[in-house]
Amino acid sequence: MLKTVQGPDGQPRCAWCQAAPEFFAYHDAEWGYPVADDQRLFEKLCLESFQSGLSWRTILSKRENFRKAFKHFNIKEVAQFDDADVERLLQDAGIIRHRGKIEAVINNAQRAQELIAAEGSLAAYVWRYETTMPPVPQTASTSAESISMSKDLKKRGWKFVGPTTVFAFMQAMGLVNDHAEGCVMREKAARLRREFTKPV
Repeated sequence: MLKTVQGPDGQPRCAWCQAAPEFFAYHDAEWGYPVADDQRLFEKLCLESFQSGLSWRTILSKRENFRKAFKHFNIKEVAQFDDADVERLLQDAGIIRHRGKIEAVINNAQRAQELIAAEGSLAAYVWRYETTMPPVPQTASTSAESISMSKDLKKRGWKFVGPTTVFAFMQAMGLVNDHAEGCVMREKAARLRREFTKPV
């Protein structure tokens, strides 16, 4: 299995980028860089839950529609969504119209409010699960930390947060540097993680 592919500039990138042209920009600008903003973290958890059973390309192509539909994933606003909002979203062709996943986002916003009240911030909570002994890049779909976070989130009442979904979230939000060995962005991700101040 290829670990890297040649990017548009001739430099190596993670092999998954070849699946869609738009993946290169997402990979270079966002994927694997540490994030401490609660709204961005919540958005990513929600989008990863929507991806379950689908391709990331499908979700990425609809990301702006998701942001519009869910008030840019403002936790306080989404937590106030009601049955009428669920029905409205089920009619929105710009997003994935899956009742269970839509209801999970609303539920998870409410659970996020509880978590923030208890832990200080969503960022402080998720960064406690930072992967300190990561697997060989691009070889795993879960980790001990993603399994642990998934279990704890489910205990707190979150939905659609299985260990694979949580690991994909951790990869994207920089809690583990899973850029392939040889990927031109791996060192950038490592540097940003070294410079990152973990939220407490």
